[in-house]
Amino acid sequence: MKTTSYNPSSLEVDFANALVILQKQLETHLQDNEIIKVEPNITRDNPIVKFNLVDKDGDQHELVIRIVQIPDKF
Repeated sequence: MKTTSYNPSSLEVDFANALVILQKQLETHLQDNEIIKVEPNITRDNPIVKFNLVDKDGDQHELVIRIVQIPDKF
């Protein structure tokens, strides 16, 4: 399938949405951390998904994942 639009691409949007849907499964792989909030922004050129976490000591952490599809090289 040829990608016709990269701002954002449908693959980037689908991947960002998948991260949101899979948050509980992701949490099982984060030692002593709980995901307390997920904020997707899928309308920007490179979608981001922000995860707010709290660890076993009650400290809060923030992780941001930016999704970038490299243009097709074929």
